[in-house]
Amino acid sequence: MLLAQMLMPPSPASPVQPRTSTPIQPSPAPQDPNELRITGLGSGSTQWTIFVLLTFLTFIPGILICMTPFARLLIVFHFLRQALGLQTTPSNQTLIGLSMIMTFFIMQPVGQVIYRDSVVPMQMGKITAVDALARAGAPMHQFMSHYVREKDAALFLEMAKQPRPNSINDLSFRVLLPAYILSELKAGFQIGAVLFLPFLVVDMVVASITTSVGMMQLPPVVISTPLKLLLFLMVDGWHLLIGALMRSFN
Repeated sequence: MLLAQMLMPPSPASPVQPRTSTPIQPSPAPQDPNELRITGLGSGSTQWTIFVLLTFLTFIPGILICMTPFARLLIVFHFLRQALGLQTTPSNQTLIGLSMIMTFFIMQPVGQVIYRDSVVPMQMGKITAVDALARAGAPMHQFMSHYVREKDAALFLEMAKQPRPNSINDLSFRVLLPAYILSELKAGFQIGAVLFLPFLVVDMVVASITTSVGMMQLPPVVISTPLKLLLFLMVDGWHLLIGALMRSFN
């Protein structure tokens, strides 16, 4: 019987049915207009979208410092703390948080333009990530060009060996970025120096009085610090300072 089975011709193999791949259905459009969905960079893949977004997140600290008013605000707040004679009050975390909130308030119109012109079209698959970055750079370029000094821009134009543009709006980001952060540092130090003057006068007056009455053992800062705090609170210093800073970015 075993021999008969071996001599029998093999039965024809059944044809292999090809595996049909089910087409990938596109995800439905979000019902909530504020919902964020990663659908790929236009004709690209979702993996590249995630890669670009994660790469962009690593540049957020640099963007926050070098392309927004954050540096100027933080410098002014640190000058104010030193002028009042306070070492740890407000704390660094408090000053950084206050600077971030003020930065968000100033940059909110620019962020709306970037979201409308670059983020929404990229979510809908109309443009690629490169086009979205180019569109997002235009509002930032316009904002920084408004506050950069011509002297700083001319310095970096000379160092980059680039021809002088017809307008400051025609500057490249290579020149505009360092010129803007240099202008912000100068503006922050100017405001801080002016902020220091009234408190410096209080320190000099207290030091001269304590020296004239022979109070050599008592440090002048022990008396001047409460007086400076009282003066700052009487004139509603926080309201005046924040208002002046916000108006400087009208």
